Amino acid sequence: MPKTVTQYVCQQCGRTSPRALGKCPQCGGWDTMVEEVVVEASSPAKPRLPGLNTRSQPRRMSEIEGDAELRIPLPIGEFARVLGGGVVPGSIVLVGGDPGIGKSTLLLQMALEMADHKPQKKSLKVLYVSGEESERQIKMRAMRLTRLAEESPDHGFSQDLLLLTETNLDVIIEQVQAIKPDLLIVDSIQTVYLPDLNSSAGSVSQVRECANRLRELAKAGSMAVFLVGHVTKEGVIAGPRVLEHIVDTVLYLEGDRFQSYRLLRSVKNRFGATAEVGVFEMRDRGMIEVTNPSEAFLAERMVNAPGSAIAVTMEGTRPLLVEVQGLTSPSNLGNPRRTPNGVDFNRLLMVTAVLTRRLGLRLAEQDVFVNVVGGLQVGEPAADLAVAVAIASSMKDLPVRADTALIGEVGLSGELRWVGQMTARLREAQKLGFKTAIIPRRLRQGEPLPDGIEIKEARSLREALGWALLTEK
Repeated sequence: MPKTVTQYVCQQCGRTSPRALGKCPQCGGWDTMVEEVVVEASSPAKPRLPGLNTRSQPRRMSEIEGDAELRIPLPIGEFARVLGGGVVPGSIVLVGGDPGIGKSTLLLQMALEMADHKPQKKSLKVLYVSGEESERQIKMRAMRLTRLAEESPDHGFSQDLLLLTETNLDVIIEQVQAIKPDLLIVDSIQTVYLPDLNSSAGSVSQVRECANRLRELAKAGSMAVFLVGHVTKEGVIAGPRVLEHIVDTVLYLEGDRFQSYRLLRSVKNRFGATAEVGVFEMRDRGMIEVTNPSEAFLAERMVNAPGSAIAVTMEGTRPLLVEVQGLTSPSNLGNPRRTPNGVDFNRLLMVTAVLTRRLGLRLAEQDVFVNVVGGLQVGEPAADLAVAVAIASSMKDLPVRADTALIGEVGLSGELRWVGQMTARLREAQKLGFKTAIIPRRLRQGEPLPDGIEIKEARSLREALGWALLTEK
């Protein structure tokens, strides 16, 4: 019977220790040592497959073939936006998210679209590898996504879409080398293992080495690799931190399970802009693109309701209009609550402190709740003005002007500070029918601003509140 050994592995740097440690001695991380049971191999390790570690020679830059703009077109527009315009051949992309958020559904939709035969585009050979579902389960989900007729289920799928249910990475690599697909999807990286390693699938060493092997496989040819990664309860990719450094692109699929909207966010992209966001809506036919997310987020807005303000945020290069709701209620506790949903907790504390100290609002006796409609997480300071106006509107019980958008950062002295990409924000507000925008006073008066929308430049938060709130309900 194989002997088992227990060791502790750091999730950030991979250092092993025979005993539990609160602090990793190599990287200095706290509570990063995870217990791992290692089973000693009873047979000699298999040699690595040839062709992955080929010796390379220096080459002149001018002799290297390839175009910087060479990308594989992706029919899903929101997905292509997040990737930077399409799929780069030879890249490796990591897609993370909470369980049941729609990662596998989105990638299966991409596989169906990429392998589909259409006259206007070239079909691609796609290999979908699953270590969590059976072949029948995946086909049932694919039929639900494509609405295929029960009498002819085999005629609607492309012949270039191949399915493999396997967790042994050596077997997967053998099939890849035999099939030579253009696109490889592995669902998920935590279920794949290498027989050479003695640890179980999903361990720190297995995840790291499997990702390295797949990276070598992608860089050796022109095959794009997509990996599905599970996240921990803290919201980060499970496994070693080095996993995010191995891949070229890291995407997170976010959303509230009680909401239908899903946000695909780019946190790392070597081939495009970071912090780009694609918006989808989860329906019975899978992930549906939301081409105008600002209109969708404002669809259920109640006009002239106290505590409702419109903020214009930037997600990458895309301006989004979101509704920020504020509510104040007399507190029965010694320490009144500050409850944010969709905004940073520390910025909420700062805004409430400014409203209390600079504007004289008695928020020390009030519970303050702030909510961003649609499940969107707003982290930039440009939403400070909307948060402050929503709280003040609820406190005074005065509605905010319905046709007014709010943009600006709030300082500790109660002043409003300029934010970037103001022109794009104002154009988006104008496109959605807003007549007025309250912004900080311009640093340089010669800066051009779009016409067609009334712009009010406020120096302080007190001045902005005077313009934003209606005197009569």
